[in-house]
Amino acid sequence: MLDMKDILFLKPKPSAFRALVLLHTVVLLLLTHSCRGQPHLIGPTQPIVAMLGDDIVLPCYLEPCVDASGMTVEWARSNLEPRFVYLMRDNVELPTEQNSLYKSRTSLSTNKLKCGDISLKLSKVKLSDAGTYKCLVPNLKTESVAEITVGSVSTPDITMSKDNNGVTLECKSGSWYPQPDMFWMDVDGNLLSAGPTERVSSPDGLYAISSSVTVEKRHSNRFTCRVQNNINQTRETYINVPDDFFLVQANSAVRVIICLAICFMSIAAVVFVMWKWGRNKEDITKKKGSQHGITPFHDVELQLLMEGQGQGDPTVAEKLLNMKKAKHEEALKSNAEELNHVHNVITTLKEQKEDLKKQREKFISQLQEVKIKREEIKKKLIGGAKLDREKKENKRKKINEELDRRKTELDELLQNTEKLLQTTEDLIIRMTERKGKLENNREQIEKQLTATETQIEEIQRELQSESEKAEKAEKKHGESSEGVE
Repeated sequence: MLDMKDILFLKPKPSAFRALVLLHTVVLLLLTHSCRGQPHLIGPTQPIVAMLGDDIVLPCYLEPCVDASGMTVEWARSNLEPRFVYLMRDNVELPTEQNSLYKSRTSLSTNKLKCGDISLKLSKVKLSDAGTYKCLVPNLKTESVAEITVGSVSTPDITMSKDNNGVTLECKSGSWYPQPDMFWMDVDGNLLSAGPTERVSSPDGLYAISSSVTVEKRHSNRFTCRVQNNINQTRETYINVPDDFFLVQANSAVRVIICLAICFMSIAAVVFVMWKWGRNKEDITKKKGSQHGITPFHDVELQLLMEGQGQGDPTVAEKLLNMKKAKHEEALKSNAEELNHVHNVITTLKEQKEDLKKQREKFISQLQEVKIKREEIKKKLIGGAKLDREKKENKRKKINEELDRRKTELDELLQNTEKLLQTTEDLIIRMTERKGKLENNREQIEKQLTATETQIEEIQRELQSESEKAEKAEKKHGESSEGVE
């Protein structure tokens, strides 16, 4: 049995017990702090896309969570002077150290600072805000980086107008950044072949873009204009083109026919002048020959003989033949020029003929469309007049009257096209005949030229032979004179 003194001896003293508890607490705190580690800043892992004029937040927070209320917090851009976008020391903002570009546009949440959240709010984003930002807590020697990409978009607008080849759609859109691209698509998403895209940069750095496309009637007359940039910002607008828009506009077609008519009148005038020139040239030649009863080449020969050059003299004959050769060469050159002109005229006429055929087919197709439309309107007027309201009925009647007027105009245009086509074919036939005659004349002139050149060669051989004979006779005569001496 233990006595009372022993029991008191085993009971610990109060001061020693408190020291032991304190020691355990300190060790526990040290272990906890060691496990948590040194706080560091966490920022965004991807660039932040901000639209022009919006308010955004650049994330930045301490991990593990630490109260940052009394710490120095810096947001800066290294390419600016001064570099501070936002600066706070001892819970006091320092706007005097801040870059003027960000005055009254940056702020932190004081409530969130206690939780280690030092994210920066940036208001009314500008194009100049694009770039790299650093979040820094100097006391902890840690920082993070945030990247801002600024964009600007607007919804495109489409207008349409009638065109000789269909309907022209024009799409415009302004206030884009970065520089955008524009595409046209049909209802199935297929890209359409459009005209060149125009981009204009404004003084504020934004881009305006426009493009146009000409479309023809198809199973669905719905078309889409899409605008997009390289930061995946896209806007698009679609339009449904009424069927009536694809019916040809009479005034435009009339202008086309007038232009074609003027073109053919010009060609016909050229053909007539060339034909008249050729006839006049032939008449002059025939007239000159009839006055002397001989050909022009014989005229030359007669003139030379009458000058006493000596009939039958080979040198005179050579001069005559050289003159004939020159005449043949001149005639051949003139023939080649006229033949080339006729060939060009025929080529032009054939091209115009193909254009007229296409125009004729187009008018026939449009007449067929008008016919179908008239039948549809007629059925609606007959079958639905009782059910339709008066306003709709009057509208259909007006459409029907318009279709009747277009049919009359298209019939007239088709008739004019047929006449011009027939005239073109007649001109092609005439010019082809003229071409054949010129080719025959060329063959005759080439034969005469060849014959003349052959005669000149014969005369030259004859003159050479006579010269050799004269030299031999003179040499023989000289030898005989020496023998007599």
